[in-house]
Amino acid sequence: MHPLNRLPSSGHSTPSSPQSPLRSPRLRRGQSKARRFSPVQPAGRTAAQRLSWLFLSFLLRRQGLFLFAPLIYISGMLLYMGTASFDVVPVIKHRPAPGSVYRSPQLYAKLRLEMDADNSSVDAISTIWKNSYKGGLWKPCVSKSSEGLPESNGIIYIEANGGLNQQRTSICNAVAVAGYLNATLLIPNFHYHSIWKDPRIKAWSSIGYYRDTVLPKLLEEKVIRISPFANRLSFDAPPAVQRLRCLANYEALRFSSPILTLGESLVTRMRERSGANGGKYVSIHLRFEEDMVAFSCCVFDGGKQEKNDMDAARERGWKGKFTKPGRVIRPGVNRINGKCPLTPLEVGLMLRGMGFSKNTSIFLASGKIYNAEKNMAPLLEMFPNLQTKETLASEEELAPFKNYSSRMAAIDYTVCLHSEVFVTTQGGNFPHFLVGHRRYLYGGHAKTIKPDKRKLALFFDNPNIGWKTLKRQLLSMRSHSDSKGFELKRPNDSIYSFPCPHCMCRANRTDQSRSSRAN
Repeated sequence: MHPLNRLPSSGHSTPSSPQSPLRSPRLRRGQSKARRFSPVQPAGRTAAQRLSWLFLSFLLRRQGLFLFAPLIYISGMLLYMGTASFDVVPVIKHRPAPGSVYRSPQLYAKLRLEMDADNSSVDAISTIWKNSYKGGLWKPCVSKSSEGLPESNGIIYIEANGGLNQQRTSICNAVAVAGYLNATLLIPNFHYHSIWKDPRIKAWSSIGYYRDTVLPKLLEEKVIRISPFANRLSFDAPPAVQRLRCLANYEALRFSSPILTLGESLVTRMRERSGANGGKYVSIHLRFEEDMVAFSCCVFDGGKQEKNDMDAARERGWKGKFTKPGRVIRPGVNRINGKCPLTPLEVGLMLRGMGFSKNTSIFLASGKIYNAEKNMAPLLEMFPNLQTKETLASEEELAPFKNYSSRMAAIDYTVCLHSEVFVTTQGGNFPHFLVGHRRYLYGGHAKTIKPDKRKLALFFDNPNIGWKTLKRQLLSMRSHSDSKGFELKRPNDSIYSFPCPHCMCRANRTDQSRSSRAN
């Protein structure tokens, strides 16, 4: 039974529940806050949905929202990702590595005006070799005397294989071996079948191998044939063997009279054209022929024509070597590693940065330049006083040599040998011999610029580099070449690049003072 409501009413009475005791204001506020944030459970939900709403309501009432907020956020994201579809895939663009792209033409166009306006220094050709060597100068000291020869132990027949400088290697190495074994050296061809041939002779064999293995066979057979011979003797040999190599290379070996005569005539003509610099000129060995560009697998202008030309040259010269399954060609990596041949433009930009003025006389030693009309234009703009054997000599003078690459290379060799500065751009046998020969002639100093092509790739790839900064870097590179001009042979170095100390002796103070008085 419920008590009746005794308050005035509107004419009818209803039972009423007893009033709840009043709570404290704080509790009432808390109660209202809980009600304010309590979620309203929608009608018509499944049992699982109602359970979720009850769980959420429980968390809110227990003020666990902040404790479980990370869990709720992650759950929501997983639900969203499960229902949403991503049709757009972000594209990540990779920038080429510094130095991996050929950007030298753009750099030249940017720096050309500032380069031509630069008159800040004296022409480098008159001031270039300033590095002093603490050990003093060197002089040739190969003995040329002969006291008669003992009876020969037999005949060694060799083939001087390869191009000009491979033939030089063959002859000089063979002279050293024949002298050491007291054998007669024979180079002209004769019947093959009557000669013992031993292909067991591996590359870079020690002189001990010739003493222990070849000499007994020579004494037995009297005639042996070793072919080819360019790389059959190691560079690490006793002083007596090295001196024989020096004697052959620097004193005994000469180009034939027609080659030597024309070569010396071109040297005289270059000196005449270099009167403003006291007869001094710069020689450059430029390796930018089509086969060299193709073999390097480097990309230059990146055009379709270049690609077609290079693909055809590789297939023509190397028959599928570059298209084997699994063969990967990375032009950018080649450039970063300094394996790309310098273009004529890059050679010109480098030399101008090293302080050589526009009026410097240049002799260019090279084969047929790839796409010469286009690629040579910038170099001629930077150095208009540029000559080649074709421009120095008449067609009649060159006619006897034109169809023989080794003879043409011998003419280039002679003109480069007598230049004040020699610039090597790609390596190979040609500069290998020239560097040593120039050391032999010029007091132990190579007078050669050998650029660091890894650094050049970075310099020429930098669109923000200014002329002054580039010039400062290149002058430092030039100074490094100067300091490396004096170098002594280490055990495995080539005697043909490092004639000191086996082929040369230190010049004493008396010799130096006499020389200075004579000058």
